[in-house]
Amino acid sequence: MLQKTISPVDGRVYVERPLATDAQIHAALKRARSAQQSWRRVPLSERIAAVHRFVDAFVAQKASIAEEITWQIGRPISQSPGEVRGFEERARHMAAIAEVALADVDPGPKEGFRRFIRREPLGVVLVMAPWNYPYLTSVNAVVPAILAGNAVILKHSNQTPLCAERFDEAFRAAGLPAGVFQYVHCSHDQAAAMIASDGVDFVAFTGSVAGGHAVVQAAAGRFINAGLELGGKDPAYVRHDADLAHAVENLVDGAFFNSGQSCCGIERIYVHAALYDDFVDGFVKLTGSYNLGDPTRADVNLGPMVRTRAAEFARAQVDEAIAQGARSLVDPASFPADRPGTPYMAPRVLVDVNHGMRLMTEESFAPVIGIMKVSGDEEAVRLMNDSEYGLTAAIWTGDPHAAIAIGDQVETGTWFMNRCDYLDPALAWTGVKNSGRGCTLSRVGYESLTRPKSYHLRLRT
Repeated sequence: MLQKTISPVDGRVYVERPLATDAQIHAALKRARSAQQSWRRVPLSERIAAVHRFVDAFVAQKASIAEEITWQIGRPISQSPGEVRGFEERARHMAAIAEVALADVDPGPKEGFRRFIRREPLGVVLVMAPWNYPYLTSVNAVVPAILAGNAVILKHSNQTPLCAERFDEAFRAAGLPAGVFQYVHCSHDQAAAMIASDGVDFVAFTGSVAGGHAVVQAAAGRFINAGLELGGKDPAYVRHDADLAHAVENLVDGAFFNSGQSCCGIERIYVHAALYDDFVDGFVKLTGSYNLGDPTRADVNLGPMVRTRAAEFARAQVDEAIAQGARSLVDPASFPADRPGTPYMAPRVLVDVNHGMRLMTEESFAPVIGIMKVSGDEEAVRLMNDSEYGLTAAIWTGDPHAAIAIGDQVETGTWFMNRCDYLDPALAWTGVKNSGRGCTLSRVGYESLTRPKSYHLRLRT
């Protein structure tokens, strides 16, 4: 059976690959299990060196990789190279902290004993990655899993099969032993069967809430863990003391970068009444300067959504909100490339919105934003928390003490001040509520990819 990737750029088949057979998947799991037994005994310093060689090989192909991203998902070529830079930043950071993060834990002296906790690899890690940030989402788990001594099998989205192959090419160039990293192109049912088998010891999944439930269900009969990064409806609060111009610039980018197709993109904005009118005017004006069109052109900064049905879903959210009383402040006709029935969708800015509208509560994953006026911090916190999601949230303010105090009340995995939509690899990447469970990146990210083993040695008898 062939897997076809339809490019949102022009609707043509960009790449097609055969799906693996069940026998091929079984063989890959067997190779991974065997290779991991040797890889775990390779000194950490050598594993770190291999990862740096891998990153070198990957970055050397950055121009081709960026072009492939654009054709596979429609992100403008002016922006795709940024994913390669982010990939390198995260991979090198996780390599740089590996010796400390994976070091034995000393609980302190006890006379007559030597005691420590050692972090052991889990075994075979299955990484299931989405299309929207195909390298950034996958590197979060692939690289630390390899560094920790695990073997990895990568199952990438059927929209981005070339990304899995690029990982493989770079690991081969780095001299990684055969079987330590592999990829499979397979169906959802085959992936579920892998999870349910005894060939996988941990699953790192990034995707929809429904997909997360499917992963948990597949693993239900086994005692293995799954890290889940799921959906988001991330809010922003523009406080009365915010730098208005900075907030407008940040939030337009946070809402519309990658056509709004980011788990941690801004999807709803709450603005203090004192700044509301000026903020909305500035937001609409800057949005109007965007250029929607062919993402292979250097002057385009807003490309198509990944699929027509995704654009139609967002258009339906907008139409329904307008029917319920919302006002749309951006005329799609001012974006000639906007065409219903295609993935090319103009950005939408809506006001007079409320939480009775799907637009403000249901994930859009599109270049769509609703802006609400609030009276102050208390109302902003209440509205930010009125969501089934909790991946990131952000505040624009000149008062860091207020930012921390407000952040303590917001139900989220990451709290930003005066920025948004960025993952610092030194910080834990995690979510609450329906945004998932577990953690990647930072020293904490290594904990889910290893198991603690305690050594309790009596030195005298």
